[in-house]
Amino acid sequence: MSLKYESIISKMTLEEKALMMSGKNTWQTVDFEKYGIPSMTMSDGPHGLRRQAGAGDHLGLNASLPATCFPTAATVANSWDEELGEEIGAALAEEAATMDVNVILGPGLNIKRSPLCGRNFEYFSEDPYHAGKMAAAYVRGMQSKGGAACPKHFAVNSQELRRMAMNSVLDERTLREIYLTGFEIAIKEGKAKSIMTSYNEVNGVYANENEHLLKEILREEWGFDGLVVTDWGASNDHVKGVACRSNLEMPAPGLDAAREVLAALEEGSLSMEELDQILAKKEQEKDTDGDSGLDMKVKYLCITMDDGYY
Repeated sequence: MSLKYESIISKMTLEEKALMMSGKNTWQTVDFEKYGIPSMTMSDGPHGLRRQAGAGDHLGLNASLPATCFPTAATVANSWDEELGEEIGAALAEEAATMDVNVILGPGLNIKRSPLCGRNFEYFSEDPYHAGKMAAAYVRGMQSKGGAACPKHFAVNSQELRRMAMNSVLDERTLREIYLTGFEIAIKEGKAKSIMTSYNEVNGVYANENEHLLKEILREEWGFDGLVVTDWGASNDHVKGVACRSNLEMPAPGLDAAREVLAALEEGSLSMEELDQILAKKEQEKDTDGDSGLDMKVKYLCITMDDGYY
């Protein structure tokens, strides 16, 4: 198998490769100047960017840069207007460029299964087809200026009670027809460049370490070769996540995650081929937008089989 950026990967040490699997701080990825790999900045923001001024913190204690507050996904979905969703996404992309944000963490498209879910306003609909079509429109707009959208939270994360520990138990038909359809549309029609894994378990296995979700469905069936990033703190077993082709643990977990990868390589529970696949397309630069002159460097931690991606 030919790997994109193989010439860079072959020069990296094991320690450097292991470091690339987790973030540098709260909102940024690790950079390596000697390889020409810049840091990538992420920001919350399906309804308005939350780019913190100065040092970032996961709790949002530090002030954020002023940003436009857009109507919620629930409101826009009631319009049934995909063009409007794409227009909002494009406006978000323009603001992201001015704030040096490479990846917008959104849209959210979990299914509204109960009116008690505290984040229902962030999600489009109880109908998976409608949610997927609106999400795909947002994604197209968000990515129209060279940046990346990151649909979330994959998958079956439709409640806030015990959100980080609850177990979503469901059969295969329910999983696919109700809870995965929206994500499939956002990826196949919207061409989403990244996706965020959720906190919860799905049938007893945490989403970020769930082989059925990440490898069998997302990567193999849907052909997704973009970035898979954890929700902030959603990695429970870093090595299992990497083995399932989850690319990036956020926020920065310290050096323990890299040490776990190195130990797994040494004991043979993780192969060098698996690690190199995750690193295979480390950097992708999108060209300048002709109308606004915005220049965004976008880097993805993902695999590709050839040079034909994008």
